[in-house]
Amino acid sequence: MKADPFKIPSNQAGLYIHIPFCLSKCGYCSFYSIKSINLIPEYIAALKKEIKHYSNVFSSFDTIYLGGGTPSLLSIGQLETIFKAINKSYKIYPHAEITMEVNPGDVSLEYFQAVRSLGINRLNIGIQSFDDNILKFLGRRHNSAEAISAINDSRKAGFDNIGIDLIYGIPGQKISLWKRTLQKTLSYAPEHISCYQLSLETGTPLYKEYALQDIKLPAEKEQLKFFQTTADELEKAGYIHYEVSNFARKDKFKSRHNQRYWQHLPYLGLGPAAHSFLGNRRWWNTSAVKTYLKEIAQDKMPVENTEILSAEQLQLEALFLGLRTKNGIDLKLYKTKYGADLLKDKETIIDALIKNKLVEFKDGFLRPTCTGMAIADSLALI
Repeated sequence: MKADPFKIPSNQAGLYIHIPFCLSKCGYCSFYSIKSINLIPEYIAALKKEIKHYSNVFSSFDTIYLGGGTPSLLSIGQLETIFKAINKSYKIYPHAEITMEVNPGDVSLEYFQAVRSLGINRLNIGIQSFDDNILKFLGRRHNSAEAISAINDSRKAGFDNIGIDLIYGIPGQKISLWKRTLQKTLSYAPEHISCYQLSLETGTPLYKEYALQDIKLPAEKEQLKFFQTTADELEKAGYIHYEVSNFARKDKFKSRHNQRYWQHLPYLGLGPAAHSFLGNRRWWNTSAVKTYLKEIAQDKMPVENTEILSAEQLQLEALFLGLRTKNGIDLKLYKTKYGADLLKDKETIIDALIKNKLVEFKDGFLRPTCTGMAIADSLALI
């Protein structure tokens, strides 16, 4: 029988490429990047070497994700160079999901058209808000008009798989304003919506400002209200709340790449601060562009550290990640994989969680309820 060229193995790997360059640093962002674009040409030359290096470990990918930083700072020629290097060293499956993060302040209809011609078929647009005051508070470079233009231009360019990122729980933000943001987002019918609660990560500009000006984030009860309002509004509009922060208009629009992280599937991460996972091994690169460039120039891979995960660590991670998703944990598969009977081993606490409507047991799955998803990190402590 002839092999189906569209059939993808269940353990197929995904590829993440980190583009660590920004024109300015958003106040809340804790992802590694530098406020300069001068090193981009040198970085791409180094990245080509790293891409080639791993061709003896990984042979093919069915998802590719360009994240950052700000990938949309790259010219079409620079993006083309990256994809040529990928295609030279690896097989990319037909119908692969190829995502690029974009900043609304960088793009145009012509840019989107050119990006699409490279094979990129999914966009993640960092809108965050349609309110100019909030955008200013967050330190975003774009305004609401540019956000709207980016969405419209991406559609005109032919993109039919668009994700929009939003942030809520901003000091002074009222639930009514957040609802208007959600309704505005829904008016563009994006295929995917990610809604993240603002957090103040140590070392970020906003954290430093918080310390100086005593910025007040919403109290726990109000945070829960924001979360439940988000779920109610988007589910009412027909979106699937498939992970704590993520909503998809249909199953086929769930982020295939991000699901790989939650399901312990293999992925290769390239660029400074990128993480990789294969089998029970996780490794990550140095979080410094100049160190990354120096090591690759010396024909060394810029791996900062490696860890081998024990069966117990993999089990705990599977529990933590599974209880962040709508699908939850397949208890039969979990027992086969890790030798642990959750219902038996954790009977008392699981019964209490079910009684308090934080999880439910149905059809062999232990799943978080909406309220349970709101405190998913705590659920994993069972």
